[in-house]
Amino acid sequence: MSVPDTPRHVLTPSSLNRLVRDLLGDALPQVWIEGELSNVAKPASGHLYFTLKDSGAQVRCAMFKMKASVLRFRPVDGMQVLLRAKVGLYEPRGEFQLVAEYMEPAGEGALQREFEQLKARLDAEGLFDPARKRALPRYARRIGVVTSATGAAIRDVLSVLARRWPLADVEILPVPVQGREAPPAIVAMLRKASASARYDVLLLARGGGSLEDLWAFNDEAVARAIHASAVPVVSAVGHEIDFSIADFVADLRAPTPSAAAELLVPDAVAVDRHLRQLQQRLATLQQRRMQGNAQRVDHLLARLQAQRPQARLQRDRERLVHLHAASRSSTARGPACSGNTRSSGYPCCTIASANSPSACATPSSVVWNATASPCSKPRALCIRSAHWPRWNAATPFCSTRPARCCARRKVSRRAPRCAHDWRMVSWGCGWRSVMPRNLADEQT
Repeated sequence: MSVPDTPRHVLTPSSLNRLVRDLLGDALPQVWIEGELSNVAKPASGHLYFTLKDSGAQVRCAMFKMKASVLRFRPVDGMQVLLRAKVGLYEPRGEFQLVAEYMEPAGEGALQREFEQLKARLDAEGLFDPARKRALPRYARRIGVVTSATGAAIRDVLSVLARRWPLADVEILPVPVQGREAPPAIVAMLRKASASARYDVLLLARGGGSLEDLWAFNDEAVARAIHASAVPVVSAVGHEIDFSIADFVADLRAPTPSAAAELLVPDAVAVDRHLRQLQQRLATLQQRRMQGNAQRVDHLLARLQAQRPQARLQRDRERLVHLHAASRSSTARGPACSGNTRSSGYPCCTIASANSPSACATPSSVVWNATASPCSKPRALCIRSAHWPRWNAATPFCSTRPARCCARRKVSRRAPRCAHDWRMVSWGCGWRSVMPRNLADEQT
């Protein structure tokens, strides 16, 4: 049998492998594949080599150093993983392989997708709304801790609370925090604690672990029980990098149980220091107020002593003594004046005596008007003091023809009228006009 004479396209192993590699890359640029790890190896180069298998087949895989260094877990034989990889061919040996770009535990990947879906749904319902979150009491008297009674988390919480605020009454509300029985138990305890109205705040706490270990706090029923609680709830689940649905629904999220205990109660040392400062400020303000009140009392006492009836009587007594002395002096000077004396008892002075210094020697001296007939009725009182009305300002004595009668120190001879309420009568002042009321009372 003869072979037909056709053109032959002969390939080399290298060109064949290259062609197969390109065909696989074009047909399957990226795939998701799940399987079990085996033959895991990580040489000094930092690359990761392993085999992904199931019950019927296996395929060799490689993950280069840049991608392998960002893995959040350590791949080991027997682990079920989910890969995102490119299909390729290793040309030197002609071996079919997968080049992995991302890897996660297979179970965790499914849980993470479920977590994201539940989170989006509850967020759309408003369970994560910051406006509905309540403030914690500043000084919590009784705290309920919903956690495992034998875990490390409760020991950390009790230690911090006893150190910072020993006055707080802490009650442990034991529940399982892992497994299928955990979500129903947590929901029942939250409802019971809320209905009892015994607690100022509730702490939902658990130590660190994998996503599967913390899954009880990602349950929808637990999230709704936290939302319905009448008491503020603080969530402290896992480590700082771990987030759960309970963290988003709770009124406050703490990175760790120990941090939650510090957020729940104040520091006793800081409170004591603050109280001492307030006490010092209060004492200072009280002292200043007492000093001010004492000064006001002293001022009022001084005014009262100045205006008391005894002081007024003493001043009136001294004034009366002075008036009596002035009256006796006026009576004694009466006979010294020459001329006639009227029956009224006032001295009668001539023109010469009226102009003499002795005529106005005292504020009570009464002189006669020289322009009138001898011993006519008295016209004025001659007063040397600047505070009393006087005749002509040019001389301190009684003049013969007074120019004007004025009541102030500045006396103008050309003033057309008397100041204040004095009345001008001809060239002299009338008896009632020139004499002040108190001095007129003395003469009477």
